[in-house]
Amino acid sequence: MRGKLIVIEGTDGSGKATQAGLLAGRLEREGIPCREIDFPRYGNPFAEPARLYLSGALGEKPGDVNAYAASAFFAVDRCASYREDWGGFYEAGGLILANRYTTSNAVHQASKLEEGEREAFLAWLFDLEYRRLELPEPDLVLYLDLPPELSERMLRRREERTGAEADIHERDAGYLRRCRESARQVARGLGWRVVDCAREGAVRPPEEIHADLWELVRPLLER
Repeated sequence: MRGKLIVIEGTDGSGKATQAGLLAGRLEREGIPCREIDFPRYGNPFAEPARLYLSGALGEKPGDVNAYAASAFFAVDRCASYREDWGGFYEAGGLILANRYTTSNAVHQASKLEEGEREAFLAWLFDLEYRRLELPEPDLVLYLDLPPELSERMLRRREERTGAEADIHERDAGYLRRCRESARQVARGLGWRVVDCAREGAVRPPEEIHADLWELVRPLLER
């Protein structure tokens, strides 16, 4: 009996990690066992190609590595994680909560392509990960929509707070804007549940966003 897979998706700086943590805590309080996973798995050798790409070792700009090649880097890490870590729990009926997934390649890499090329790319991507690599398809994708100017503000605050260096996606404002534009089209086309994370030019409180997410998650759990 296979389990369920819930994915929290969004552009960089949209609050995915915060919302994944809030949702994991809510599930625990509700007595619903779950496993929280996050990509890429920095420090794991299978994530090394993705780390090198994001660090700029393969090109200083996101477009220096094409959408198909970059997607393959992240797919390797996901395939290995399923075999090494969470596949058994999922296949036994467990609930998986993912901060990023195959959907991140749809968000970030599709934006490198012209609009007329994206449909073919998405077909290739989902065939690669869900069929050829035999990764499970999400039961629910929650897309956190945040205007790029607010995403950039959140990223700069995180850098100041943690001292972490921005990757090639996070420091390219034009790329972040293109990601958001293409991601909104992808989200509509694939039936992702979109949650507006801004109100009147400011980021909504995390607890408000969580309440919206919970209302979307609850029907899936009741099934």
